[in-house]
Amino acid sequence: MKRIINSLCLLFLFPLANVAQEVNAVYAENTFENTRVVVGHSIETLQEGDLDFLISHKFGRVNQGAYEFFGLDQAIIRLGFDYGIKQWLNVGVGRSSLNKMLDGFIKVKFLQQQTGAKNIPVSITGISTIAYNTLKNFNELEPLVWQNRLSYCHQIMVARQFNERLSIQVAPSLCHYNLVDTRQLSNDVFSVGIAGKYQLLKAMAFKFEYIYTFENQLLDSRTNSLALGFDFDTGSHVFQTHLSNSGGLIESAFIGDTTGKWLKGDVHLGFTISRVFRLKGRRY
Repeated sequence: MKRIINSLCLLFLFPLANVAQEVNAVYAENTFENTRVVVGHSIETLQEGDLDFLISHKFGRVNQGAYEFFGLDQAIIRLGFDYGIKQWLNVGVGRSSLNKMLDGFIKVKFLQQQTGAKNIPVSITGISTIAYNTLKNFNELEPLVWQNRLSYCHQIMVARQFNERLSIQVAPSLCHYNLVDTRQLSNDVFSVGIAGKYQLLKAMAFKFEYIYTFENQLLDSRTNSLALGFDFDTGSHVFQTHLSNSGGLIESAFIGDTTGKWLKGDVHLGFTISRVFRLKGRRY
């Protein structure tokens, strides 16, 4: 009889032990606050049922002088919507004025940094993007077939939150371009990005991202993308202002098509506004 009682106790206490382990788990929160570092993605994902409306804007290069009002007369813009199907599964679509690109992505969180019941030192998220160039074909003798308008990028983002202020992310990437500038160039471009955040104040953070593209993959005119930004969390939305030598607002653009040089003043002033709407689980 005692064995039966002991067995029943174990049967009921085993689920409680699992719950206790989950309660004891301490997850890293707000590694990057939102789903972007500067322009590129972060390991962060939206909660289930959240819709993030993103307005991304870049002006022209500041070295264009007073006639172009130091780039402010020009504009590159992307409007995008990200949605959290699950906390670990996000999708998104957008449209950029640069090359009139339509883009979409799927983003999956594989691991989240935690201590306690389990010790997982990093967060890992993967993303696959697709972009379609909708510019009109101006050369009737060489029509651009729809397949050649496509490009793809795949990234694995690995990030660690060292403390409440400092977070670092590394992101190896593979971009594939169905159409390249010359036959001598590969359609595949390998790169690695490093990004970081330092929380200056409760509602203000400094962020950076740098994309190193391995040599002999692109034209000599292409350069590595470097962006610096400041995030301001207003409570209802996040506003970011940034400087970058790339005009692109999606991965295939700023990884493989950056031509600006910081030392020559080829720098774009830009900003991003992120506003999240809770479409699921909210009572009005």
